[in-house]
Amino acid sequence: MISSKPTQQFVPIKEVRDGVVILRDNSMRMVVMASSLNFALRSEDEQTAIIMQYQNFLNSLDFPVQIFIESSKLDIGPYINMLSDIEKGQPNELLKVQTREYAEFIKNFVSTTDIVSKSFYLVVPYSPSVFSSTGGVLDSVMGIFRKKKDANSVRSEDELFLENKVQLQQRADVVSGGLSSMGIRSVPLNTEELIELYFKLFNPGDIDKDVAKKITQNA
Repeated sequence: MISSKPTQQFVPIKEVRDGVVILRDNSMRMVVMASSLNFALRSEDEQTAIIMQYQNFLNSLDFPVQIFIESSKLDIGPYINMLSDIEKGQPNELLKVQTREYAEFIKNFVSTTDIVSKSFYLVVPYSPSVFSSTGGVLDSVMGIFRKKKDANSVRSEDELFLENKVQLQQRADVVSGGLSSMGIRSVPLNTEELIELYFKLFNPGDIDKDVAKKITQNA
């Protein structure tokens, strides 16, 4: 009889903490969300300048960066609900009819046309050194044989996390600065946003934000 393995074993994420994704190999990731840039509407000189700035940005990096584009079907449910509320509160009968017809037009248009929204992310990695331990390698090896961690060890892990996060944050700042030079706005995802993003990746389909909040509370 073949025993099935739990799904968690196939997920490389060990923990999401303070806006940082920690993988099972203890490497860290910070995800930066970037705005879009309508390259086609720029003049030829502007396009050339953007290409040169992008080239300079890539050449300035001394660490790898993953560029990830998420495509998802646009959910117009909240917008339709808003139009419905406007229709109900509209005192003018003519405007009420026009609002209802506009909502029907939007629903029919979306049902016959695939409207996709795109989100752009840059994943910034950092792998802490094996020797970045307050007690050294010998202490790390001896720690395997300890049954319990004392309070000092727990504090040391927190300190190491903060130190490594500083290094990761510096890399993320370099990425944000390079994007800014091209006129692209960027912002790092917080813990809840990271959980929601990875939940959608491992569970294709729509996700209720309340689910992400519950997961965050239990993390």
